Amino acid sequence: MQKDSNFESLRPLIEKAYDQRQLLEDDEVRQAILDTIEALDQGRLRVAEPTSDGWRVNQWVKKAVLLYFPICGMKTMEAGPMEFYDKIPLKHDFAAQQVRVVPHAVARYGAYLAPGVVMMPSYVNIGAHVGRGTMVDTWATVGSCAQIGEGVHLSGGVGIGGVLEPVQAAPVIVEDHCFIGSRCIVVEGAHIEAEAVLGAGTTITGSTKIIDVTQEQPVVYKGHVPARSVVIPGSYTRHYPAGDYNVNCALIIGQRKESTDKKTSLNQALRDHAVAV
Repeated sequence: MQKDSNFESLRPLIEKAYDQRQLLEDDEVRQAILDTIEALDQGRLRVAEPTSDGWRVNQWVKKAVLLYFPICGMKTMEAGPMEFYDKIPLKHDFAAQQVRVVPHAVARYGAYLAPGVVMMPSYVNIGAHVGRGTMVDTWATVGSCAQIGEGVHLSGGVGIGGVLEPVQAAPVIVEDHCFIGSRCIVVEGAHIEAEAVLGAGTTITGSTKIIDVTQEQPVVYKGHVPARSVVIPGSYTRHYPAGDYNVNCALIIGQRKESTDKKTSLNQALRDHAVAV
């Protein structure tokens, strides 16, 4: 295990092996990959992390995840009567990590689940980071390298997309205390800022128009939802050679209040705007 202060010593080994795959036969390189994935699993490294200037993607860590697959062989894994055949082992020792995992939830090794996370029957993929106290509800999926903040509720059937390639692509980011309603889809590196509320069935992609309709003139965002926004599915009319058709979008119809605590603010936002969850 490398100490935190020495993580940067792993980086040149990972970068070189990513460009020269024959180096995967080298024991030092293989150990660097294993040390990086272990640090991801324990939350000591992240694929992306917040900085004073916004979020930074650690491309070399994504490269380590990609290199982990070819150095792992296929093997049979058993969990009680269930059998899996895969390269990546499952996470374990949840009690020691203070994480509640309900059957048949699955998290892959290399994903970090902070203390207080609850996984209903759901799935978290390698490279993902799930913050303290977050609920991953029934049939929700958290894709590879997705970054989920603290106190987030991913409701039933939510699909958080994963991304490994290209390595420079930003992962999906859902910041602290967001509420993502049932059957929402958030993919293609979309960024949901802190305390936002997505109503049931909202789809946010890297190119989805997110239209703030709370003022006299609409304000259009793409790829990110501003902090504390209350968002619902919508549509707008677009002209094509064959005629005019409705195209899906997302509508910002209000904001959560800063004057109340997060729980009260969330409940009030849902009541005020009649948002389905």
